[in-house]
Amino acid sequence: MTLSIRRSLLLRSGGLLLALLGNLATTAHAQTLETIDYLFPAPAQQIAFAPWIVAQHRGYYAKEGIKLNFLSGRGGVDTAKQIGAGNAPIGHSFGDTPIIARSAGIPVKSVALLGGRSMMQVVVREDSGIKAPKDLKGKTITAMSYSDANFYALLGVLASAGLTKNDVDAQAVGPAGVWQLFAAGKSDAMTGVPEWIAEAKATGIKLRIMPAYDYFGSMAQAILASDETIQKRPELVRKVVKATLQGLRDVMTDPKSAARDYVAAMPLYAGREAFVEEVFALYNQYVYPDQKVMGMMDQARLTALQNFYVKEGIVRTATPVADLYTNQFVQ
Repeated sequence: MTLSIRRSLLLRSGGLLLALLGNLATTAHAQTLETIDYLFPAPAQQIAFAPWIVAQHRGYYAKEGIKLNFLSGRGGVDTAKQIGAGNAPIGHSFGDTPIIARSAGIPVKSVALLGGRSMMQVVVREDSGIKAPKDLKGKTITAMSYSDANFYALLGVLASAGLTKNDVDAQAVGPAGVWQLFAAGKSDAMTGVPEWIAEAKATGIKLRIMPAYDYFGSMAQAILASDETIQKRPELVRKVVKATLQGLRDVMTDPKSAARDYVAAMPLYAGREAFVEEVFALYNQYVYPDQKVMGMMDQARLTALQNFYVKEGIVRTATPVADLYTNQFVQ
């Protein structure tokens, strides 16, 4: 065997050995990831959860040594109950959910707020003549339910014009019914999150969006953790928050690329990449902006929101605001 052939074989076998060692290292690394149950308030395929899905798909959680096992709860308050009971260490709801949870003795806090504006917008047809909250008097408005954050935000928007729920015909019709009935002309307005707004717009109707945040300080989505998890596993909370906020940053700064990876992770939306991009654009315009520090909760805003909840009888008594959130994981 000539020297050149022997050298070639040695190089080839060395390359195979390196590749094998690399594969073993990758496998070992994957096996060392800690799987963490993460509880969503609804099925994971909701585009609202894109920052989490993008973070998982792009390996941001893996970089922190964890993998999230996404589970579905039955609404934000149920999510808080499950987290408070220790059935999941961490999960997801709205920034104001701890106001309701704490009043019921559920020990959870918001540990990161994903957006400086409101998740809910009041949506009307462009030709409806409704231009401000005062114009909603006597109108039919579709909502998902009477006991979720979006409906409470509607109450706040109405209150800004001196109106109450008794001044409108609010109908609880479930998530799909909100936009479908509105698009069919069976309601004058809807309480819309970006997905529903995009769905209604896709039917061809022209919309006017009244951002809830212009009238009332309701909140965006938040990461929740129990007092026990925050105390005993602060590094876990920090890892989840850090990776999730990176996913959020990607959706905000490069929505086209983020939409492509989101669809790759959620084949349910294959062929609807343009729709996903439009939903991301709505989030970037109406929900995510206006945080001085990404993920940070505004104490004054939370205080005002809790005062409104007490006034409206949504909760009986106020909780010390410091018990409702912590910014220690976003600073």
